[in-house]
Amino acid sequence: MSLEPQELSELKSKIGRDPTSTELHIIAAEWSEHCSYKSSKKHLKMLPMKGPLVINEKGYDSGVLDVGDGYVVTAHIESHNHPSAVEPYGGAATGVGGVIRDILSAGTRPIAIFDGLRFGNIEKDQQARWLFKNAVTGIADYGNCLGIPTIGGEVEFDDCYQNYALVDVAAVGFGRKENLIKNHAQKDDLVVLLGGSTGRDGIGGSQFASDSLESEDRSAVQIPDPFIEKLIIEAILEARNHKLIHAMKDLGGGGLSCAVSETAEALEIGIEMDVDKVHTRESNMHPDEIMVSESQERMLIVTNKTKLKKLQEICKKFRIGCSVIGHVKSDNQMHVKKGKKTFANLPTDVVANATLLDLPSKKPAYLETIQKEKKLKPISNYSKTMMTLLASPNIASKIWVYGQYDHEVGIRTVLKPGADASVLRLDNGKFLSAKIDGNPKQCYVNPREGAIGCFEEACRNVVCTGAKPIGMLDHLQFGNPKDPEIFWTFLESLKGLTDFAKYFEIPCVGGKVSLHNETPAGSIKPTPVIGVLGLIDKKPLVPQKIIESDCLVILGDTKDEMGGSEYFEYIHKFIGGRCPSVDFAESKKNMKTVLDSIENLLLKSVHDCSKGGLAVAVSELCMTNQIGCNISLDKIPCEKLDVDRILFSETHSRYLMTLDKKNLKKLETLLKKNKVSFQLVGHFGGDKIQFNDGKKTIIDLRVDKAQKTWLNSLRDLVLHG
Repeated sequence: MSLEPQELSELKSKIGRDPTSTELHIIAAEWSEHCSYKSSKKHLKMLPMKGPLVINEKGYDSGVLDVGDGYVVTAHIESHNHPSAVEPYGGAATGVGGVIRDILSAGTRPIAIFDGLRFGNIEKDQQARWLFKNAVTGIADYGNCLGIPTIGGEVEFDDCYQNYALVDVAAVGFGRKENLIKNHAQKDDLVVLLGGSTGRDGIGGSQFASDSLESEDRSAVQIPDPFIEKLIIEAILEARNHKLIHAMKDLGGGGLSCAVSETAEALEIGIEMDVDKVHTRESNMHPDEIMVSESQERMLIVTNKTKLKKLQEICKKFRIGCSVIGHVKSDNQMHVKKGKKTFANLPTDVVANATLLDLPSKKPAYLETIQKEKKLKPISNYSKTMMTLLASPNIASKIWVYGQYDHEVGIRTVLKPGADASVLRLDNGKFLSAKIDGNPKQCYVNPREGAIGCFEEACRNVVCTGAKPIGMLDHLQFGNPKDPEIFWTFLESLKGLTDFAKYFEIPCVGGKVSLHNETPAGSIKPTPVIGVLGLIDKKPLVPQKIIESDCLVILGDTKDEMGGSEYFEYIHKFIGGRCPSVDFAESKKNMKTVLDSIENLLLKSVHDCSKGGLAVAVSELCMTNQIGCNISLDKIPCEKLDVDRILFSETHSRYLMTLDKKNLKKLETLLKKNKVSFQLVGHFGGDKIQFNDGKKTIIDLRVDKAQKTWLNSLRDLVLHG
């Protein structure tokens, strides 16, 4: 049992007696960090969660945004870190399944999946390569079997994830506003368990995920079955169309314990259930096991007696299990029986509300020294350094990953993986742009500025497609919250995200906190992952092919802020320096300017500067368009900086705008009017990527050679080591 001694006494005092074994199992699951958010809940309230497009209903597992014309978009993000570190294929696959059911539980059809993957050093660590390869296959197989496109994500490698994995999965749903499930229930309504049968897999999964990873507890890892999930999606949507569903919740962490108690508590009802009525796939399961099993592909539905027959017919048609396991009462109790014998009888408000902790925080000692930058070894050959960066796992093309995903199924995908953000076509003539971003290197150097940078980067990415950000999801991943230094990094990240969200009026529509991400080797770096949704009213900017004599304009200043950069860490093996920070006013002005330029049809494409800085961003444009360019470093808007700073600084709020030279005058007029910092820095043409400082050529690479390295290095590393 994962209950602390004081929690056990608190439970006894609240119910006025000693708890039964089943009650202890139920409480241990629901009061675990993974399910109760007891360390973080009181602080999460600082995030802005309301906005003109946000639809709030009780009991939703996903965020809901009104996108106009009677349509809504739903979004949610989940993690499956511990399970993926133990069994990467099943762990990652069940992560996809869980987040899909969160989308489904609002009554919307899941239309896209995003994944954020983080592993150890795959250049040196065979275990990291094995985890990476199998997690990607698990996500690909599950998503492809469901027929839901995996259209975006990110992949990152860092020594702090040694023998571990962070697997974040976000999903987006779409539907008509009138079809949203309005969670409600009346006395004597029926409680139905629908979907896969309950087994012994995933028992204690939420407690397993609420502690540091010391052992490989495979019994706590759930088993995926995408074929049942596909049938559940269709059955639920048909039941929704027939208005058979009063309330619905997916069975995720904590299994029936959490689904029953949280549904009852949210709807202010009681639920009496009989474990003998639960369809199981293993014999002689004890009530304790049935209540906390986290077997996948299961949904809890509240309906009534007159609608039950039709619901059962639909389940029979799709060949999925459907058991009436209980009924609604008016006493606010969660009553678990086996036949006539009571095994648990607890007030739902006690079960669903663990006592929130007020944990101490303290600025980490390492931050006192990390800011100081030392003199680095000078670079004698920038072309060679550039090729090293293009081959590095964090910068190399991720085509090996997304090439395994079906990203066109469902025929909504307008912009596929590999672009700044992905874009989906909606039924009301609008488009949805979405991206997730994280940067643990920068968050380690400065948790507040690093988290803001992740948020701004995700915004930049959707803005590059012509979308205005309308909502965000956050996934906050840290080590042990009881370590005051780790908890301080959590709070700093959260404060930074809150400041940015409020200034830009981007509501947080959902999120997840995942703590205790540590192994015997130590804690992970602070890893907030931010998803941003953007709406496009007219047409997205689909990048056009860049041709000879097209122009390149940079928008935004480059600053001397190299802390957490790929250049510092990968080339110089140096951790520290000043982390890039976001000037909110400048960021807003630059975003608006990009959107204005796209609206005025002045641009062929926009690409943001992020990992690897200007040099990598320009090279990506050249490699994806198979054309050379000539860039003048002395034209880059910046303070007086050394060449390596101009090339590789990861300053935020910068965009590379490509355009036909006939539009240059119009663009310059618009940029001057908006009072932004910009400069024409180069032209495309030839077959070489060249960066010049005055008359001196600093980088001189053949596009085809650079492209071959960039495209193949990650795949070769994974497949051949």
